Amino acid sequence: MFFLCLPGCERVGSSRYAQLMQDADSKSARGDFARAINLYEAALDDSPRSAEVHYKLALLYDDKLNDPVSALHHFKRCLALSPNGPHANEVKNSIKRDEIAALTVLSGDSVITRSEAARLRNENLMLHKELETRRASLRSAPEKSQAGDADSKKIASKENDQTYVVQPGDTLFSISRKFYNSPKRWKEILQANKKSIRDPKDLTVGQTLVIP
Repeated sequence: MFFLCLPGCERVGSSRYAQLMQDADSKSARGDFARAINLYEAALDDSPRSAEVHYKLALLYDDKLNDPVSALHHFKRCLALSPNGPHANEVKNSIKRDEIAALTVLSGDSVITRSEAARLRNENLMLHKELETRRASLRSAPEKSQAGDADSKKIASKENDQTYVVQPGDTLFSISRKFYNSPKRWKEILQANKKSIRDPKDLTVGQTLVIP
């Protein structure tokens, strides 16, 4: 009887796992992150398939809840269970980023380090100087040339840029992951929307962002 029960027990376990994952994905998509976390944690066991659960938990903590300390724990568990899995490279990069973020959080600083903030300020100053130089050159050119250049820039911008409306729980990391399959390009989104984003860590729900 014991051996006859094994296949049936495995099927029950697999179906329960699949149901928990489906429910968790659904709750996460609807913005109910607390319930999604509970469901994902209920699906955890010691098998290799838990690597995917830890990965999804890490993304929730990282992208939606801005909690790099918890994200770091789940990224490391994911890598331990599946060191050569499909998310291995992304997880390793995320661990490096979250280790820095976790240290700044624990020390009371913002998620963006002081050196990073200084670098961003310097980049903004350089961009402003470039814009002033371009404006000066445009003023010295004929009016028709100015109009033609402006029209072509507008057309190019419309063709190449996308827009995205900020949803509850969105961060620059999660939006970068959504459009570029990597959180690394969040700075490009910040630069493209620097006039409308007052705090990179606190996006306004309903705000329309330009995605370069």
